[in-house]
Amino acid sequence: MFEFHADRKRYFDIQVLNTEQYVIPFIEEKFPVKSGMRVLEIGCGEGGVLKAFINKGCAGVGVEFDAPRIELANEYLAEDIVAGRLRFVIKDIYQVDIEKDLHGLFDIIILKDVIEHIHDQAKLIGWMKQFLKPGGIIFFGFPPWYMPFGGHQQMCHSRISRLPYVHLLPRGIYRGILKKKKEQVEALMEVRDTGISIERFERLCKKQGYGILHNRHYFLNPIYKWKFGWKPRRQSIFIKAIPYLRDFFTTCAYYIITPDK
Repeated sequence: MFEFHADRKRYFDIQVLNTEQYVIPFIEEKFPVKSGMRVLEIGCGEGGVLKAFINKGCAGVGVEFDAPRIELANEYLAEDIVAGRLRFVIKDIYQVDIEKDLHGLFDIIILKDVIEHIHDQAKLIGWMKQFLKPGGIIFFGFPPWYMPFGGHQQMCHSRISRLPYVHLLPRGIYRGILKKKKEQVEALMEVRDTGISIERFERLCKKQGYGILHNRHYFLNPIYKWKFGWKPRRQSIFIKAIPYLRDFFTTCAYYIITPDK
C-alpha cells in the first residue's frame, strides 16, 4: 500500500493543495468562485477539498457516511467549524433534508473521486439538481474505469498494486487473483462493479438533463504531482477526441455540468 493512502493527514494536506492548484482554477475558467458562495461536497472524507474553498471565503458543508473520516475532519478543521465556516453531516446523501441538514441550496457541488464508487450513478446525478441554486454548477473529478489503475488496485498490499490494467481481466479470473493474494476481494470487486467510463458519464449527464459546461482530461492526474513526483500532463487533443480509446490513457477527468434550462 502506498503511504499516500495510509497517512490520512498527508492525504488531507494533498487534497487541499490539489484543489487550490488544479480544481478551483479549472472551475474558475468558466465559473468564478467568490467569497460567500455555498459549497457542498458529497463524499467529503476528511474535508481537504472543502478546506481549499473555505480558504477562498466560501461556506462549506460536507456530507459523508463514514463516521471515522468525519472524526478526523473535525480534528483537522476544528477552527473553521468553530468559526461557522464549515459543517459536516454524517448521512447517506439520499437521507439528507435540504433545510434541516444542509441549511439551504448551493452555488457549487463537488464530487471528487466519488462517482466511480456509486452504484446507481444516474440516480445520484439526477438527485443533485434539488441542491443547486439557480445558475449553480456541479464539479466531478474521477478516474475512468479503463485507465491503467481504474480498479484502485494501487491500494493492494501485494504486487497487484503495481499491475496496470489487471482489473480489466474477466471477472472470475480477477476475483481469483485477488483471493489468492489475500486482498480485499469484495471491496475491489465493488469498485469493478461501479467503475465509470468517460462515455457513460457523459451519457448519464445528458440523460439526466444536464449540459457539460467544461471538461478536461489528464494523461497524468494532477494529484500524481504529490503521489509520485510526476508533473501533471493534459491529455493529447487527438487522443481525447477518440471515444473509448481515450479511456485507456486518461488517468483523470474533470467536468463541470449544469442543469439544462
